[in-house]
Amino acid sequence: MLVANRETITGVYVPTSAVATSVEFVDEMMNVTLADGRIIGVPIVWFATLRNATREELENFEISPAGIGIHWPDLDEDLSVAGLMAGVDLTAA
Repeated sequence: MLVANRETITGVYVPTSAVATSVEFVDEMMNVTLADGRIIGVPIVWFATLRNATREELENFEISPAGIGIHWPDLDEDLSVAGLMAGVDLTAA
């Protein structure tokens, strides 16, 4: 019998959403940890506002209450977790 619900299919974990729990800046990368254990790493250079920010401005961020976005109040910058997962390199245009 196949048992399926929002979280499991035959006992295997299946993520149902991408929810950010933390953000860390390492060298030229932004690493966003998700509630299910995944880590999304994206180059800061992809985002002009972040690329030109000071370390203090970068580290002053807020994860939205639902975990679906990140906001930098000093920079007036918002990024969605879904957008980070899409991995679009805006410098390649």
